[in-house]
Amino acid sequence: MIETPRIEQLPARPVALLPVACTREEIQQAMGRSVRALMDALAAQGASPGGPLFTHHLRRPTDTFEFHLGVPVDAPVGPGPDGGMQPGEWPAMRVARTEYRGRYEDLPQAWGTFRRWIDAQGLQPTEDVWECYLAGPETGGDPGAWRTELIQPLRSA
Repeated sequence: MIETPRIEQLPARPVALLPVACTREEIQQAMGRSVRALMDALAAQGASPGGPLFTHHLRRPTDTFEFHLGVPVDAPVGPGPDGGMQPGEWPAMRVARTEYRGRYEDLPQAWGTFRRWIDAQGLQPTEDVWECYLAGPETGGDPGAWRTELIQPLRSA
């Protein structure tokens, strides 16, 4: 379900962000709308993604989601024309990281497996989590080929 997790130090990089809040039932529609809005706002500035889409969940999802949808950019961007898109930074951080292959609906189970590994290592996770969507439905209908990177920031030891 997940690859063997590893501990890494990630560098800071500029990103474009779009805040999203929705219920669990609305997540698919909210993601679709938000991806379009973020890509349109980038294009309006003549910018393009410098890597895969990601979400930064400000807290672990429950029956509601509160996160930033984002994408790395090669150079900082300004606020979007409607104020939705915001310039931001993926912070430098020490993380536990793994890759999950499969359907998005099974991400909660993948996170559960990953969290058990983190706990077994005696690591101290923060409340926020990150997901990078390396390959998804846009690459084909086989969910076994979909790849999502799970990233858990860690508190300093």
